[in-house]
Parts: sequence; C-alpha cells; structure tokens
Amino acid sequence: WRSALALAIVSVIGSILGALILLALDNDAFRQVVPWLLGAATAVFAAGPWLKPKASSERPANSPLSVIGQFLTSIYGGFFGAGMGIMMLAVLGMTTGGSYHHLNALKNMLAALIAGVAIVVFVGGGVIAWPETIIMMPAGALGGYCGVWLARRVPQAVLRWCVVAVGAGLTVYYFVTG
Repeated sequence: WRSALALAIVSVIGSILGALILLALDNDAFRQVVPWLLGAATAVFAAGPWLKPKASSERPANSPLSVIGQFLTSIYGGFFGAGMGIMMLAVLGMTTGGSYHHLNALKNMLAALIAGVAIVVFVGGGVIAWPETIIMMPAGALGGYCGVWLARRVPQAVLRWCVVAVGAGLTVYYFVTG
C-alpha cells in the first residue's frame, strides 16, 4: 500500500481541482458540458468489457504513467464522477497491472477518497442543497440496495444494454435541449 500513496496524493489534488472547476462554472457552461460527459461515461461503460484490466506482471503503482493517469481520472471524478470507476480500472490496469482483485481494491479506495474530497470542497463552497440532500441520501442508499437486488436477478448483458440505452438516451436529450 505504500506504493499507492502517490496515487492517493494525486487523487486528492485532482479531486480538489475537478471540484473547484465545477464550482467555477456557471450553469450555462455546465449545461454545455453535461452531454459530452454523459456521452463519455456511457461510451466507457459500453466499452467496459474490453477495458477490463488483464492480469499481468505487477508494476509499481507510483510509476509516472500511473500517477498521471490517476491525476487525470481524479480531476474527472471531482468534477463529474459518472463512469469514473470503469475509467480508473482501465487506467490502473494499463499502468500498474496485477490481479483484478488488487486493482479493484485500489480503485475502491481511490474512488472513496476522490468522492470524499469533492464533497468537502462542495460543502466548503456552500453549494450543497441540504433539504434535498437529506432526502437523496437515504433514497440513493435504497436505490443502491434495490439495484443490487435487481442486478442479481437480471442477466448482466441485459443490465449493460439497459444502462447504455439510458445513458445514450440522456446524452441525446441533453444535446438536444442543452
């Protein structure tokens, strides 16, 4: 885990930068960016089966290429976040190698760090709508629980197709109404 320290440090810095960029944008600029981000996240999700890291000889997690890749991924995560986990697995798989379980554990730790740091920036920026947050937090947890229940009962190919279809539909909608 000591070799992952560099990735954790750049994740914090990148998340702060991404969150600050989001805070600096006005609503119109954000509306212009959303369809592109949704499209990118949908494309990454659709390509997920081909982006899965392959077990290979493990390289240090603090190599320059992995640090740069993680920094860019964490900027995206602090700014938008959708599809970040898949992006991170792909980047880590290409730059550090190792087993899927090791990469997934590293991804989970870094994703939690990125989300936590971005939340602190947003709270500090005074942009959290607390009444809505109080409703959305338990609703999101319930939705996550129900999503897991459903995912265990529906074939993975069907779920993937549904997620890609919804993502593509939202992307088109936001391009048209943007």
